[in-house]
Amino acid sequence: MEIDIVFSGGGVKGFALIGAYEAIEAKGFRFKRLAGTSAGSIVAALIAAGYTSRQMIDLIDELELRHFLDERTLVSPFSFMKWLLLYWRMGLYKGQALEQWMEDVLAAQGVKTFADLPSDCLYIVASDVTNGRLLILPDDLPLYGIDPGTFSVAKAVRMSVSIPYFFEPVKLQTGRGKHVVVDGGVLSNFPLFLFDDEEKKMKKRPVLGIQLSAKLNERPKKKIRNAIELYEALFMTMKEAHDARYISRRHEKNIVFLPVRHLLSTEFVITKEERDRLIEYGRTKTEQFLRKWTY
Repeated sequence: MEIDIVFSGGGVKGFALIGAYEAIEAKGFRFKRLAGTSAGSIVAALIAAGYTSRQMIDLIDELELRHFLDERTLVSPFSFMKWLLLYWRMGLYKGQALEQWMEDVLAAQGVKTFADLPSDCLYIVASDVTNGRLLILPDDLPLYGIDPGTFSVAKAVRMSVSIPYFFEPVKLQTGRGKHVVVDGGVLSNFPLFLFDDEEKKMKKRPVLGIQLSAKLNERPKKKIRNAIELYEALFMTMKEAHDARYISRRHEKNIVFLPVRHLLSTEFVITKEERDRLIEYGRTKTEQFLRKWTY
């Protein structure tokens, strides 16, 4: 049976998405359309390229997450230079190592650009902060004068995972100027709206969502006692409010909630054991959900 699927963002918590994919795959579901933000865009792109869950696990068995923390070489050892570099580059890490890894693993499956994938198969969400707009790749590329068929899938993923101030934003240079693009989660961390056709026409396929957070009414209240905690709360609200308002009880019955609370999205130093626990958690929770899912 064919379904459409949406993967949320969540940084390194995204290993749980692989476990979820493993459970869905074991049920025999096939994917017609895939969408994802940030970590979800990585998983969605790999599935679109033809990777099985087992192959994904093999890929990450060979992967050292620290490799993605590609700092720029400083001309001075003083910490002031690091902050000056952050000021101008707008990110602690270049993000090029992650993009190159995506490029390599996708190319191994014969995928370089969106033209190498079936039409309307993959949707990746990023945030164009220059224009203050949600960017849906590849569909929105013509607005920038870019042929979607020539655009790198790995570059699109790189845009979607550019956590502000952690990874440098992507500067998309077009004939219409330069556009600064960051993590899609800034504007939509769970783009379920992309495949919601129920209000427009007859639903073609079941739509399943995998979200790396709890239901809205089950999320712990934020404690805000100082300026830093206020900034964190503001950023999380910005990431979650749009999607939380959109998700209704009608949608909740089609969403697997995977609230990974003990881990930060940017903890790129997690152990293999912790990574395996995340995969197992995603698999177990999704298996439980699928036993009762009425689509």
